[in-house]
Amino acid sequence: MARLDLQGVSKRFGERVAVADVDLTVADNEFFCIFGPPASGKTTLLKLWLGLQQPDQGRVLIDGKDMAGVPPGQRNLAMVFQNLALFPHLTARENIAFPLRERGLPAAEIERRVADAARRLHIEPLLKKRPGQLSGGERQRVAIGRTLVRDPAAFFMDEPIAALDARLREEMRVELKRLQRELNHTLVYVTHDQEEAMSVADRMAILRAGRIAQVGTPREVYDFPVDRYVAELVGSPPMNFVAGNVGRGVFRADADGLSLAIDPALPAGAFELGLRPEDLSLVAPGTPGAWSGTVDEVEPLGAVTLVDVTLGATLLRVEVPGQPDLAVGQPQAVLADGGACHLFRAEDGRAVWPRRPGEGAA
Repeated sequence: MARLDLQGVSKRFGERVAVADVDLTVADNEFFCIFGPPASGKTTLLKLWLGLQQPDQGRVLIDGKDMAGVPPGQRNLAMVFQNLALFPHLTARENIAFPLRERGLPAAEIERRVADAARRLHIEPLLKKRPGQLSGGERQRVAIGRTLVRDPAAFFMDEPIAALDARLREEMRVELKRLQRELNHTLVYVTHDQEEAMSVADRMAILRAGRIAQVGTPREVYDFPVDRYVAELVGSPPMNFVAGNVGRGVFRADADGLSLAIDPALPAGAFELGLRPEDLSLVAPGTPGAWSGTVDEVEPLGAVTLVDVTLGATLLRVEVPGQPDLAVGQPQAVLADGGACHLFRAEDGRAVWPRRPGEGAA
């Protein structure tokens, strides 16, 4: 178990800034996700902790100890890569035992650790099989078992289930969360899949171009995004945005004559209104306070249906329960709740509503 810290860390590759001025703490025994789009600096942060790269400035700490000059092999950290890197000619048992044999541990100790890892991962029946005989999920568990036998201070995983099919990814997310609880080890998990990050993380850091945009629990970053970037990145389907102005407690869109009553204490000015699809409702045309438009697209997903409604130049995506009988082109109205909306300043995208607990007026 370990606490992990980055203090003022920056890393460049020539003219390209990979990460800049990153301050980040991962608590002992925490399942922590580093989330962001490709090339946002996620893997670089892992490599800095692991010692595979050295920061240009700042400090990397493990349990309060500065890792400057400490080689990767002495940091007692375990890494599971996306390609898993299993030896195809070795059985699952031999793959798991490989790092212990390299360290020269006694055969009885190796057997004990391999058996314990296999039991925890429920892969005892697979130990005699080679990777080519295993499914993607089974290979994933073998790769985790290979790191588990080392008893590392913390685990690092870089897009570990990205290559699996959708159903297996869902199963592996549950398994990884369960495994982390059972192991009582710190786990740092890198992903570009927001659904994956939201479902497993105790806390998450959202990266933007090598900088930390926001750190918080999945609920915090979903309910209180600090800016438009985070609001657009977190949530599926994504948040709707409408440009306009606020004055006297009313938001008025720049186009289409849309308006919405909001908190009268909010300052006047140019803003973008953010509306999550699940916070919108479909109502009959002519409903007081609703925005009239037409159905542009219907996407039934079983338990919910996603409906695109055009309101002049504005397109809103609405999530509704079940499978309503809707047709493309039919008149439809959308009802928005001013209390459930988000507001972002037009000049810099910073969130002003809803206010996070403890915040004062904008």
